[in-house]
Amino acid sequence: MANAWIHLPHPQVELVVVSEGPDEADNWIADNIGKADICITADIPLASRCLENEALVLGPTGKAFTPNNIGNALAMRELKSHLRETGEGGNYNPSFTQKDRSQFLQSLENLVQSAKRQR
Repeated sequence: MANAWIHLPHPQVELVVVSEGPDEADNWIADNIGKADICITADIPLASRCLENEALVLGPTGKAFTPNNIGNALAMRELKSHLRETGEGGNYNPSFTQKDRSQFLQSLENLVQSAKRQR
């Protein structure tokens, strides 16, 4: 990326470029996230790794991943993957709705307040 200029919108925003390769971005996130940091992801294995570091994790539809529910989420991911591999599962992903957006925004606000209390 020679002679490229990237304008970051806020002094607390940092651009991180990781090595090329599978899961390199996930590895960087999991290795650098800490207690009361917030990760927003639909990637359940990444969510699990972030929870191990005491981060707060939220899915894009507003569902929080917690130490109490991540095991079930990982198991369901594996089951769905197996069903797809055997041709029994579909590839249906529901549309992102206004209700999802509203739930996400409310959940994010709750996580931000929780993170502030933890710091």
